[in-house]
Amino acid sequence: MTSGIAQALSTSALVLDGGLSNQLAAGGYDLGDELWSARLLVERPEALVEAHLAYFRAGADVAITASYQATFEGFAGRGIGRERAAGLMALSVELAREAARRAGAGRARWVAASAGPYGAMLADGSEYRGRYGLSVGELERFHRPRLEVLAAARPDVLALETVPDTDEAAALLRAVRGLGVPAWLSYTVDGGRTRAGQPLEEAFGLAADADEVIAVGVNCCAPEEVDHAVAVAARVTGKPVVAYPNSGETWDAAARAWAGGSRFDAGRVRGWRDAGARLIGGCCRVGPETITRIARTL
Repeated sequence: MTSGIAQALSTSALVLDGGLSNQLAAGGYDLGDELWSARLLVERPEALVEAHLAYFRAGADVAITASYQATFEGFAGRGIGRERAAGLMALSVELAREAARRAGAGRARWVAASAGPYGAMLADGSEYRGRYGLSVGELERFHRPRLEVLAAARPDVLALETVPDTDEAAALLRAVRGLGVPAWLSYTVDGGRTRAGQPLEEAFGLAADADEVIAVGVNCCAPEEVDHAVAVAARVTGKPVVAYPNSGETWDAAARAWAGGSRFDAGRVRGWRDAGARLIGGCCRVGPETITRIARTL
């Protein structure tokens, strides 16, 4: 599959944005419910435009939408029907596009429509464990309807992100077939394996022959996990690699708070690029200042 963003990756590295939730929290918005940043699609869409714009101005080439935790099931829990929920998912792409327009002309900017894992909908931290007790087919049936909605909104790429295990990856790879929009597949990892404990060679290998997938890699992991993961992803798949770890702090799902200090060193991104990473940014707790340092380093 060819696309504008895929062609861009063949010539240079692109800078991703940082954590949307921490940028919103810095603006005074309370994200302490099960919809997380997707709640603002309902309540304060302009806040999302401003957050995306902050990252574009910081040097990001790609904005990841506020749809990570946007699901039909999650919205239904707030009394929002399927038609309205689909409209909110599509709105997430429109808001990122609006931010790109406000950032001004002179350079290409891209929109990645986020599709988080099944565990994100559960809002209990299970995306960091995986193995939900569902079959690949059941997971595919969960993901496909919202991926269809996001694809119809015409993002530049679908971000299949924070995937904890190979079962969910296999389901997502089946769910994106025929949508007409390229995708990247990004695992969350720990100790050089998926969060569910599978070898990275096996995990990345699932996407090696998937024409829809233009990049594979890792996100929402500790920064020190990235070096090994990038090398394995590049070797196993031959595809561009995506890398956007979190700050290194730890999420306490029970307390719904971050603990520990940041270990993100923007100077390491040169090594990631040299090993094959072509989409590089930050995830949770990585803000615009760090994205500016990444952009300058690259």
